[in-house]
Amino acid sequence: MRFLIVGGSGLLGGELARQCSTGGHDVAATYLSRSGGTEGVAWSPLDVRRREDVGALIAAWRPEVVINAAYRQTDWATTATGAAHVALAATAAGARLVQVSSDAVFSGAAIHYDETCVPDPITPYGAAKAAAETAVNAIAPTAVTARTSLIIGDGGSPHEALVHALATGRVRGALFTDDVRCPVHVVDLAAALLELAVSDHHGIHHVAGADAVSRYELGRLLARRDGLDADRLPSARRADAGVPGPTDVRLECGLTQRRLRTRLRGAREFLR
Repeated sequence: MRFLIVGGSGLLGGELARQCSTGGHDVAATYLSRSGGTEGVAWSPLDVRRREDVGALIAAWRPEVVINAAYRQTDWATTATGAAHVALAATAAGARLVQVSSDAVFSGAAIHYDETCVPDPITPYGAAKAAAETAVNAIAPTAVTARTSLIIGDGGSPHEALVHALATGRVRGALFTDDVRCPVHVVDLAAALLELAVSDHHGIHHVAGADAVSRYELGRLLARRDGLDADRLPSARRADAGVPGPTDVRLECGLTQRRLRTRLRGAREFLR
């Protein structure tokens, strides 16, 4: 099949491109400022904020599947408007669309969220992701929108970098003990997204790890995996620090997991 990974130079996009390439698919991927290093991938620069450029690239590549993993937490135009541009172009080209969303669309007030829960974001990034979901649903109702949580790799994620910096004293800060998510390994997430991409499912799917852990517990698990002193990691409570944002957000993934061959491991397993 012909795949286009939008945002292919990021952690998730790079893993999607790698799995597509090793699976024998024709794959192209986009980047904003620096291309990825995956061999066998056709790399193209793309700013999803430019509707004409998105349409031209998708029309030229003629993909059967488009996976949109592009986002910038501080940029509404990339995260929300860009998703609409991708959805419009994918629909015009007759391509299957998978939109990557986030647990940031939820406030944390309910703690447990399944696929039927209505977004109630309390941060600008969460609002942008919720707007992207609405646009995709309106433009491409047969698309899959996959909400996920903290994405962890084998050293390449922002949370892993933060844990290393805190454990070695390079930065000051703390990991919150009351900020709970369901981290997912990037390999599991990419495999699940590719399964959904070639299925006949549509609509909202939750694709996150099986374990709900705090950022502090996650940090300790990462430190132990990487041979760092977990006891050097400082802890705090988000509620006491006054940092805005959701605290306890747990994606219920049972419905999606029953549709997948890929097993969504929990952090306590994949970091063991």
